[in-house]
Amino acid sequence: MMISRKAMAAALLGLAAMSAHAAEPVKVGSKIDTEGSLLGNIILQVLESHGVKTVNKIQLGTTSVVRGAITAGELDIYPEYTGNGAFFFKKEGDSVWKDARKGYEAVKKLDEQQNHLIWLTPAPANNTWTIAVSQKLAKEGKLTSLADLTRYLKQGGEFKLAASAEFIERSDALPAFEKAYGFNLEQSQLLSLAGGDTAVTLRAAAQNTSGVNAAMAYGTDGPVAALGLQTLSDPKAVQPVYAPAPVVRQAVLKAYPKMGEWFTPVFSALDIKTLQKLNARIAVDGVDAKRVAAEWLAQKGLAKTEQ
Repeated sequence: MMISRKAMAAALLGLAAMSAHAAEPVKVGSKIDTEGSLLGNIILQVLESHGVKTVNKIQLGTTSVVRGAITAGELDIYPEYTGNGAFFFKKEGDSVWKDARKGYEAVKKLDEQQNHLIWLTPAPANNTWTIAVSQKLAKEGKLTSLADLTRYLKQGGEFKLAASAEFIERSDALPAFEKAYGFNLEQSQLLSLAGGDTAVTLRAAAQNTSGVNAAMAYGTDGPVAALGLQTLSDPKAVQPVYAPAPVVRQAVLKAYPKMGEWFTPVFSALDIKTLQKLNARIAVDGVDAKRVAAEWLAQKGLAKTEQ
């Protein structure tokens, strides 16, 4: 069968277009906090180790900023948390988010259907929101749980929380704790800090900045104990499971179809103890997130990266 020159030229042009698309740099983003920087650097370095050109947009902003960027096509891939599906799709009352596997399957399905975003393999860790208090406050107030905090507050105990505006305002964050445990923090008991970096909120509590003795924290935060703080347990399981996973635009995944295979062993190795340790190296020891990511990937043999 003979192929016309015109058909051949069209086929070559099509191949060239596909090749050009595949060669486009992948825009890697993350949230502004410590773990966002860590995971963003891990994603970027894994991509580069497989010969993918990248654009670094790590620590772009808060959840809303980063989410808006990827849905608008300004980002191609970033680390997100399964429990945020409750917030994104206005399903805060659904118990599915309390189960790690079910929550992942739910957000994966919803995001692919509505936004053409694909959730890759999640990490076996839960970076759920919590509240950490100074050990002094914990001892004096006999605080080990959020139920204890309610008792302490009703007795008129001194309390001031450092947190991001997102934690203070989002219905599934502090307001959910207040509703479930029956307490209410006044404006004078809150110190709202820009961004969502718990390294900042935890230091404020550790240093008693502006009278702060408590802080917004995450389940995978490494600096908590190192800074003389302790987290309060959530016996009512108010918060969803927040398992981190790479989220990539469907078109980009089609251009790099093996991307899922690249990230499966990487995120599967990021259990809660590993994340706490890596986060502490950044937030407590002051090591650059790029270097922490590179050293961990090299140690695990997951990517060949330059430090």
